[in-house]
Amino acid sequence: MRKLTILALVAMLAIAGSAFGRLSTVQPNATFSNGNNPTTTNNDDSCEITVAPAATLLLPVFDVNITAAAGASDTTLFTITNVSAAPQIAHITVWTDWSFPVLDFNVFLTGYDVQSINLFDVIARGQVAPGGPGTSSTNLSISPQAPVQSVAGAIPGDNDSNPNIPAANVGPGGACSGSNLPGTLPPELVAAVQTALTTGLYNIAGTTVGCGTTRIGGTHTNARGYVTIDVANNCSINLPNNPAYFATEILFDNVLIGDYQQVNGDTTVGNFAQGNPMVHIRAIPEGGPAGSNPGTNLPYTFYDRYTTPGVLSRRFDRRVPLPSTFAARWIEGGTGSFNTNYKIWREGVTVGTATSSCSGAASNSAMPIAQVIRFDEREDSFALTGNVICSPICGPDVPRLPEASITSTANTSLYPSHAASTDISGWMYLNLNNQPPLNLNYTSPAGYVPTRASQNWVIVSMFAQGRYSVDFDAAHLGNGCSAAAVAPTPEVGPAGGIFVCPPFTVCVNPPGTFAYDGTNVTP
Repeated sequence: MRKLTILALVAMLAIAGSAFGRLSTVQPNATFSNGNNPTTTNNDDSCEITVAPAATLLLPVFDVNITAAAGASDTTLFTITNVSAAPQIAHITVWTDWSFPVLDFNVFLTGYDVQSINLFDVIARGQVAPGGPGTSSTNLSISPQAPVQSVAGAIPGDNDSNPNIPAANVGPGGACSGSNLPGTLPPELVAAVQTALTTGLYNIAGTTVGCGTTRIGGTHTNARGYVTIDVANNCSINLPNNPAYFATEILFDNVLIGDYQQVNGDTTVGNFAQGNPMVHIRAIPEGGPAGSNPGTNLPYTFYDRYTTPGVLSRRFDRRVPLPSTFAARWIEGGTGSFNTNYKIWREGVTVGTATSSCSGAASNSAMPIAQVIRFDEREDSFALTGNVICSPICGPDVPRLPEASITSTANTSLYPSHAASTDISGWMYLNLNNQPPLNLNYTSPAGYVPTRASQNWVIVSMFAQGRYSVDFDAAHLGNGCSAAAVAPTPEVGPAGGIFVCPPFTVCVNPPGTFAYDGTNVTP
């Protein structure tokens, strides 16, 4: 009976699809849509961000003291895990806080492999995954080492068993052979990376590579930026702002998981650590060799600003986009000396060839924030005053942040003051869309067309008494497919609104109540 019922349901879906133009044929992995709510049986086709195996990992911001002794001050560590039996290549790119790539390297992960990276080792010491024999990034053979215990179903495949990685890349003399993977970085490159991440100046001594006096990052006491990690088919040095990277190298298998730890070893402010999963960005749909482009239902993608229209689809990378609005907790002061920092990643405004231009990086240095509202525990709300650009007398500017930042919620130039409240905690509404309102004195770079909300991510970092600390992701109030939230808006809340009238239901609102004005259009 159950089998007949399922067959009847499939038949009805096929008839409905034919009648309404939804579906031409019923087949595995087919996509259904009613024009508003895309649904699918194809690889969790969704704009939601979850901690699930992914094709790209994002470390939203790192902070490393490169002048202190190892283990004596701030550093960021991250770990990549391959949850599949097949070998994978993790292509790692280090970016400045103004979205300029200054270093990339590859880690070859055998089946079920895990690799940790201490960014102090990389940036301060010029060493990638230093350690003993067997380190994935420095030791590769055609066959993996025999596992300590051969557990059925948990034996890694041979290092040439990934069909999307050409055998020549992992064979003797290939780009992923041990002699070609990084171990120690050239000192000239290390010095250039250090200045790029601390002063914004990037020039590799003895070469023509560099940006001269044009800054490509902010000025910080510590090295600061962000990291992306992609599955790839080769151990090359092509960067994600090179269209060739997407045409010939980036892969689409959701097989990586990752986490990070931020360690503060400076005893003048406390000795504590924080940690969290990295942002897991899935490929939808997944699978296929480099260069394959089956299309995606996503309206735009994580990397689409780096591809070149007319050469590659702007959605070629198939990576799920990130949201723009968030609800983030805060706590400040009190008897426990509580503090909150927001670790924020934002999508830059440079597109296409401008993403690799030294001069283009400055466009990502101070992008407007659409709206910030602070709530205390008694629902009092606070907003920044002024924020109006006028002529000839101009008032305060809107808050601005670069692509990657760590800022205190007590910074009243960025976040509203709550001096009128006696509460020490609450939450903030953050609309981080970098598309400025029309009355702002802000010039977008050439080629930037604000047709959608920009992508962002927020980590709430709380600490107290120099010894207690925690990191966790802020709640996102929409996803990458949600429409841009109007700013300023008379009502903040979840994307699409609240009190949605259920499908196939007629809703009547009693006088004086909220209307059913929410929608289900967000995929």
